[in-house]
Amino acid sequence: MPDPTNKPPSPRPRRRRRLCGLCLGTALLALLVSALVHVVAPTRRPAPASERFSVIIDGGSTGTRAHVFAAGPDGRPDLARSAVMRVSPGLSSFATNPARAGESLRPLIEFAREKIGSAGGDVAKAEVRLMATAGLRLLEERAREAILASCRDVLRTAGFRFEDAWAKVIPGSDEGIYAWVATNYALGRLGGDPNKTVGIIELGGASAQLTFVSDEVLPPELSNNFSFGEKTYTLYTNSFLNFGQNAAQDLLHKMLRSRGSSKNITVVDPCSPRGYSRNEEVMVRTSGASRSTMENQYIDSGNGNFTECRSSSLLLLQKGKEKCQYQQCHLGSNFVPELRGYFLATENFYFTSKFFGLKKSSSLYDFALAGEQFCNQDLSTLRKRYPNRSDEDFSRYCFSSAYIVALLHDSLGVPLDDKRIEYSNQVGDIQAEWALGAFIALLQSTSLNASHIAVTSTHSNRPLFAVVGMLLLCGVFLVSRWRKPKTKIIYDLEKGRYIITRIS
Repeated sequence: MPDPTNKPPSPRPRRRRRLCGLCLGTALLALLVSALVHVVAPTRRPAPASERFSVIIDGGSTGTRAHVFAAGPDGRPDLARSAVMRVSPGLSSFATNPARAGESLRPLIEFAREKIGSAGGDVAKAEVRLMATAGLRLLEERAREAILASCRDVLRTAGFRFEDAWAKVIPGSDEGIYAWVATNYALGRLGGDPNKTVGIIELGGASAQLTFVSDEVLPPELSNNFSFGEKTYTLYTNSFLNFGQNAAQDLLHKMLRSRGSSKNITVVDPCSPRGYSRNEEVMVRTSGASRSTMENQYIDSGNGNFTECRSSSLLLLQKGKEKCQYQQCHLGSNFVPELRGYFLATENFYFTSKFFGLKKSSSLYDFALAGEQFCNQDLSTLRKRYPNRSDEDFSRYCFSSAYIVALLHDSLGVPLDDKRIEYSNQVGDIQAEWALGAFIALLQSTSLNASHIAVTSTHSNRPLFAVVGMLLLCGVFLVSRWRKPKTKIIYDLEKGRYIITRIS
């Protein structure tokens, strides 16, 4: 007979366990469904990396270059497969006949097509971009746009990936930044300590560019941030239009002619060797006239005076200084912070040093000495010494030697015996051209976009989990609030068991 004092366990705990089991089962079922949906549903993933080819056309002032670049599956430039071709004259020379500008690109397009095809690349997947520089910046907007329109017409039918916006005139600041990127990438310093990077000084035909990391407080319009990987660099970058070698020499001739009063005069040019002579006719279009007429005729006669050439160059570089809006201006009305660290001087800096047989690490004193000895010789002596050079070359290099000293020492304050500047167009086996920097920046931008797609793809499933979670919470809430019929549990002592009765 059962002992009435030993009550069996109440059935209520069993009911509670059943309710908890129901809730847990509901939760597990919801999670299982969401996991299946996540696995089965297609997710956006970035396409697997593959080789990539790009063509960057550098529309310079004296010529146009097509750079063919390749990137491997790892997204890094494969410089062993890069190639370049140059044609002349530059696009700006077609200002009076813009249709010829586009036609001048056809040899470059064929060159790029052949290089990409022979490397196993797909031309239809390779993009082509035209980036014009100072030559077109100097033109009036109407002429500039006509030349770009002609180039776009040709590039659209070239068989490459192309958009009209990809043919443009780039700012001088971009040109400087791209050159800085190319230089420091070649040195292996891009992505590292900003204080260990190398600055870049370019002396082009129509403009000069200066870009480097500066710890000075910079005017906002001259400060640019460039990010590579997780590192961001604050760069001073400026482009000095008309301070390129060719443009500056033309300005020098105009300045010398302005000192004369008659229409037909002989201009003494201190930046040309003795015996050098050049006739120049100045054409003027009168108002309403259909053609230009000759107004003045000048004869440039060289007298080979390096010191005077340097002084005249400095006058050019300081022109406009009265308009300076900063605490001090070193080049005309332009602010330039102190040049600290090491620099690479490219283009006409390099060509001039190479012509004089100077070392890459030569000082400005070496430039001054070589220039003075060269400029002071007469034309007949130079012709014998350099039989394969033209008279125009002799005038150009006499001027450039003095101009470089006036620019770097007299204007920017680089000491004559300073050897922090290396005069070269390459770092090791890599050409330090701004087009390479543009390609690297393009790869960097594409990589960031791909990462954004991957992150977006991962986040795209979050709404699903949110909905499932809300349903799960609602289910638990409803179960917890489920109203059972009211019952009463009574223990029957006589029968020795619980009796559950409904309460009305």
